[in-house]
Amino acid sequence: MSATRRYKDAWEGFWSEASSEPGAVFWDAEPALTAGLHLALFEPHMAAADLPLVDLGCGNGTQTRFLADRFRHVVGADLSAGAIEHARYSDPAGQAEYRQLDATDKAEIEQLHAELGDTNVYMRGVLHQCEPEGRHPLAQSVATLLGERGRACVVEPSQAAGTLLMGLARGDAGPPPKMEPVLRHGIAPVEVPDAEVSEIFRAAGLEILVSGELPLTTTDYTPDGSRIELPSRWLVLGRAG
Repeated sequence: MSATRRYKDAWEGFWSEASSEPGAVFWDAEPALTAGLHLALFEPHMAAADLPLVDLGCGNGTQTRFLADRFRHVVGADLSAGAIEHARYSDPAGQAEYRQLDATDKAEIEQLHAELGDTNVYMRGVLHQCEPEGRHPLAQSVATLLGERGRACVVEPSQAAGTLLMGLARGDAGPPPKMEPVLRHGIAPVEVPDAEVSEIFRAAGLEILVSGELPLTTTDYTPDGSRIELPSRWLVLGRAG
């Protein structure tokens, strides 16, 4: 079985067991604490806010639905058919459109761009879950979707987040309950060096317009009752020129 197939199967296994209840998934925090904060940083740098927006790696669509309230056409895309099933189930009004899509597949991304034209992109916590050989193709896919006019907001846990998560997983109490299924299905975060994140996108022909650091809120808690927040870095990207 190929590495890509193993990776996809791990996600399908995770989503097949995941509850559809709000906040049941480790990273499925309320949009006001996640996409809402990122959007406030992102919108001032959009060259064309009327473009379609692609939520790349949308999971169960919690953030996608939030974004669909603010943009005229929002597409949630995810590798996992199970994730897309959750997203559609949780969006009976059809606020957004959902597609199963491999974001590292050049042909699939080019087809989506041919259909939508230039888009804005929101991508949260996808690169650090990507297999090493998929990182540069993923960044190139973001560049393809943006075209000349689009902008991307990319949010990635920092290296320090990996250290924090592994510390929690190895604690005396074991991993936090919502983190346990992530580890069990073999999709524990992969460490991507902080400097490498910027270089991966620059190699794809993208320019970092602005960046910063912001805690990334999860839905889980430490044994002392504190909400788990992961150190993260956000980037707004556009075509270098």
